[in-house]
Amino acid sequence: MNVIGIGTDIIECLRIAQMIERHGELFVNRVFTPREIDYCSSRKAATQHYAGRWAAKEAVLKAIGTGWIKGITWRDVEVENLFGGKPRINLSGGALESSQRRGILDIMISISHCRSHAIAYATAVGGDDFTNLGGRE
Repeated sequence: MNVIGIGTDIIECLRIAQMIERHGELFVNRVFTPREIDYCSSRKAATQHYAGRWAAKEAVLKAIGTGWIKGITWRDVEVENLFGGKPRINLSGGALESSQRRGILDIMISISHCRSHAIAYATAVGGDDFTNLGGRE
């Protein structure tokens, strides 16, 4: 396994709360998948969970190495929580295609939040083929 890319992002929870207040369901449905909406909406501190997922999506696209290029949408990156709360990234659409072109097999994610901020750190990993690292061994 080798590291193909890393990404991190931090967001103020207040910024997400303001976007939700200003744009409501239009914003939420544009950025988050139905599964993410169900998860965040069921939490006591829903805004913090939405902010954590926002940061995760940004961090993942940095790790993939694309950013927000044409063909990638917010909902192409989904954060799912496994039993026990461990987050896992599910890719689709343009994000999945871009990651496959780069030889990415998995994206590890860590998300944390408090009342004021949410942060995420993503690591994109591939197989043992070192060609993605410019031929270095």
